[in-house]
Amino acid sequence: MEELRALRGSDAPTRGGRTFAYVYDAGIEGLDALAAAAYSEYATVNGLDMTVFPSVARLENDLIRAAAALLGAPGTQGTFTSGGTESILLAVKTARDHARAERGVREPELVLPSTAHAAFHKAAAYLGVEPVVVPVDRGTYRADAEATAAAVTERTALVVASAPSYAHGVIDPVAQIAGLAADRGVLCHVDACIGGWLLPYLRRAGREVPDFGMTVPGVTSLSVDLHKYGYADKGASVVLYRDAELRRYQYFAHAGWPGYPVVNPTVQGTKAAGLLAQAWAVLRHVGEDGYTALAGQVADASDRLLAGLRAVEGVRVLGEPEAGLVAFTLAAAEDAGGGGDLSLLLHLADEMRVRGWYLQPQLEFEGMPPNLHLTLTPATVGQVDALLADLAEALTAARALPPVQADPGLVELAAGLDPSTLGPEEVSAVLAYAGLGGGEDGDARLPQRMAPVLVLLDALPQALQERLLSEFVGSVFRI
Repeated sequence: MEELRALRGSDAPTRGGRTFAYVYDAGIEGLDALAAAAYSEYATVNGLDMTVFPSVARLENDLIRAAAALLGAPGTQGTFTSGGTESILLAVKTARDHARAERGVREPELVLPSTAHAAFHKAAAYLGVEPVVVPVDRGTYRADAEATAAAVTERTALVVASAPSYAHGVIDPVAQIAGLAADRGVLCHVDACIGGWLLPYLRRAGREVPDFGMTVPGVTSLSVDLHKYGYADKGASVVLYRDAELRRYQYFAHAGWPGYPVVNPTVQGTKAAGLLAQAWAVLRHVGEDGYTALAGQVADASDRLLAGLRAVEGVRVLGEPEAGLVAFTLAAAEDAGGGGDLSLLLHLADEMRVRGWYLQPQLEFEGMPPNLHLTLTPATVGQVDALLADLAEALTAARALPPVQADPGLVELAAGLDPSTLGPEEVSAVLAYAGLGGGEDGDARLPQRMAPVLVLLDALPQALQERLLSEFVGSVFRI
């Protein structure tokens, strides 16, 4: 235990409200201990077979019932999963198999806005579905319903909308997209992994929230993470379907082997029932009034943060954030196309990290400016003023730093490379140049400042970025 605690010392803090990504902290005293105790009670239980462990069915049904009461419609059914990626993968698998069985589609397509989560592209790659990406409105960053409808073909298995999108925290026009999908006889999935357990409680706290759930005509499935604004430990998510008949396409069953008959509702076979138990305990403990109060805290913190950001010269908030996520850019970065202006934004991220804050850099994409992303939780309520004060100081420090630019010769060389043909030595050389090489002991090392690395990545072609990132992660997980 001493060694584990020492290892954790190098990680970003998960409590205290200074890590503005990856962490969802309710700030409720005793909630972590409750979740840990509930997990411990079920740590040895295997969720694979509910006929041996019937309590897992009771816990899951309770969770699905709660999600359906919040987001569903009559007939809604669902499944507990390990996280948003698995929920999305299962929704895409369901749509693919439904399109094959009901409409005879042999080469299915997935129509999604360019702001949809990367998990949809992962699902498409895993499941042999072709993604069809539709540009979003450049002013609001919301999906374009008419353009989405125009992209639907006879091969379309699923149309996607976000509530909200991760990158900018804005809600797509779900009702329009779902209605147009229904007119074409196509399924529609709402990715509410982030907002699903927050938006309904924001509405109860008095905020205006557009309809986005299963009650919207045409919405046929929805994903919501309980380990985000449900404040359960990771990983805990739910995927909902309009009815049990549609959910049936999610399941995998196999009796053609000499072992026990297999039926898996999710990607996993063996499942940690502890994750189910801790999510169940957290939801019951916080309760309806608790989630409403927490949502109000997030909304108030968001108001103060947005006002503070908009008061800083050169800062522009992207879109109209509605669900706890905020993305802002620097005015100079909008016209940068890379170079010194982009490096100013990334220098700012580095300067904030020096001061103990983690803000998530997001690079330029299809004309959408590079930006810094923040996730607000109840734990940030008391931190907003301190964050804004440090942000102003960090911005002054960042402006005093020399611009960082990618080596033009390397960028020109990279443009002519075929990532699929690069050998290990060539990839290692580029990683080392980018500052992502191995340490003396062979372990991968991250530089103290990420601005030079991210400026270089931003200047490289997408396929080469993806190859280098994959190789870097591979260098981290090696023995």
